[in-house]
Amino acid sequence: MSQLTSEQALYKAAEQRILLLDGAMGTMIQDYKLEEKDYRGERFADWASDVKGNNDLLVLTQPNIIFDIHCAYFEAGTDIIETNTFNATSISMADYNMQGLAKEINLEAAKLAKKAANKFTELTPEKPRFVAGVLGPTSRTASISPDVNDPGYRNVTFDELVEAYVEATHGLIEGGVDLIMVETIFDTLNAKASVFAIQTVFDELNISLPVMISGTITDASGRTLSGQTAEAFYYSMNHIEPYSFGLNCALGPDLLRQYVDEISKVSECFVSAHPNAGLPNEFGEYDMEAEEMASHIKEWAASGLLNIVGGCCGSTPQHIAAIADAVKDYAPRKIPQRDVKMRLSGLEPFVL
Repeated sequence: MSQLTSEQALYKAAEQRILLLDGAMGTMIQDYKLEEKDYRGERFADWASDVKGNNDLLVLTQPNIIFDIHCAYFEAGTDIIETNTFNATSISMADYNMQGLAKEINLEAAKLAKKAANKFTELTPEKPRFVAGVLGPTSRTASISPDVNDPGYRNVTFDELVEAYVEATHGLIEGGVDLIMVETIFDTLNAKASVFAIQTVFDELNISLPVMISGTITDASGRTLSGQTAEAFYYSMNHIEPYSFGLNCALGPDLLRQYVDEISKVSECFVSAHPNAGLPNEFGEYDMEAEEMASHIKEWAASGLLNIVGGCCGSTPQHIAAIADAVKDYAPRKIPQRDVKMRLSGLEPFVL
């Protein structure tokens, strides 16, 4: 990566071209049709509970599969791959009685992804590859009661979320990630716990890495699950001065566009988006083909909305390759210079 630090190279690359994220990890894993014994491997052959579906565990039991998936995305043109750690917090791993493995999974996932990134950077040093350490939303929400009969009830506290995210962040950083991505954010309070944890770890280690923030608009209401509009969500999280801010999951590129546009108009950092390959059909599968998805993304790029783009549920290396071809001739979005104003947020933005 010549004389540039990883962070400097990230900023330089994003200023020069629209960067490519990878696509869905889960979609690719499904193609392997793994069974319970495949998830268990030798190490967890006698584990007391079922583990099939614990995709993050595969970095320990099927590392070659995860490595090959990372490489497939790099071959498709990806600049930034995400670690296979979407559910690798002690909170989510408790569903499999594997909460004690959370840090190890993050560490090994980061090492695997970095191994793939280094392989492709060595092949084309003029195009460095990067690894985003993923912190997912967890399986719990700090803002909303899981019990409709008890609106005040919560099944997780802010401090418990922070503790889980601190552990995961340590593992990702020790594994060598270039940046941290907090993604698929449906609850802003969960996200605030994650960024508090990230900063806590940065302070402990006396380091700093770029941070990507990516929220989820859950439906046509244009709001996150905890009720915020896209602009309000941005104002809620902008205090951390992220490397990029954007949206992913839930919607396909046709339905997500207006909300990416909303973020693009207000964001004082890079804008990212990785939509689903359309909406799921009655079988829970995604039908939007690579060329159709790329045609939507091409219009986004032509409209100046993007700095970073990839795919979420249902997307594959074929989708990423088509998107890479679609955006290659377009300049990245220019970060706007905005007037200094007081910008606050509740469920909706308030600008004075």
